[in-house]
Amino acid sequence: MKKPFIIFYALIIYAVSELVWWGYMLMKLQPQRIGMILGEGSMFILILVVGAYSLHASINKERKLQEQKRNFLLSVTHELKSPLASIKILLQTIQKRSLTKEQVLDFVSKSLLDVERLDDMVENMLLASKIDNRSYTFPKNSFNLSVLVDSIVNRLQITKCDCNQQIIDAEIEPKIEITGDKFALTSVVTNLIENAVKYSSPCSAVAVKLFSKDDKVYLEVADQGIGIADNEKTRIFDKFYRVGSEDTRNTKGTGLGLYIVKEVLDKHQASIKVRDNRPAGSVFEVVFG
Repeated sequence: MKKPFIIFYALIIYAVSELVWWGYMLMKLQPQRIGMILGEGSMFILILVVGAYSLHASINKERKLQEQKRNFLLSVTHELKSPLASIKILLQTIQKRSLTKEQVLDFVSKSLLDVERLDDMVENMLLASKIDNRSYTFPKNSFNLSVLVDSIVNRLQITKCDCNQQIIDAEIEPKIEITGDKFALTSVVTNLIENAVKYSSPCSAVAVKLFSKDDKVYLEVADQGIGIADNEKTRIFDKFYRVGSEDTRNTKGTGLGLYIVKEVLDKHQASIKVRDNRPAGSVFEVVFG
């Protein structure tokens, strides 16, 4: 992209230089019209510079979007290959080896976890697509948010801690009822908790809190992970946006999770903000009401 920009600005500089030269020549030939020549020339140069800057910003924005889409395709490919490879190995082991019933059940359980991971990713992509083309209507009904959050925590909970697992600590106030789209809000809670687990250190706790206060409902998800730089806090909710490059990033993800979270919460007149955790990590706070 550098070469087209160099050519573009070389042409702009050439055009401005020619304009200045011809303006100088006109003022020499018609000194009585110096005011008019300077006024019209200045206005033309101003329009030219503003147009060039706007075009540059537009091209640069498109370039960044294309880069984010490239990263998205790379991450989706990795996200699909990893669980599919795991499921394939587990099923082939069941098929080719003589295993005990307990071993078979363990392998089947691990396969189902990978299937759930794939299902979450597909649901995210479908929901993001529907949000983009405005085909999703967000049907709202009253439901128990406490039960929903508890079920998601139990599904994502790690019962034992080893080198690749985290522990989710939940404090859920019972019988909290809200009106909203249960399917979309399930995606919100799932994305927030999975995001916290993803960026946490092995075996570090992820805290999930749900409570009501002053006629408002609060959902907090806190991790002790790598944290988020201040200049990134407003950009993490952009579609496809992820810190760094897919070529160097080790964490899993497609860059759609927090985008979906923000879009869904906007449709529910709910707010979300992120702040630094202490001593390390991030806290995502959602407020309904």
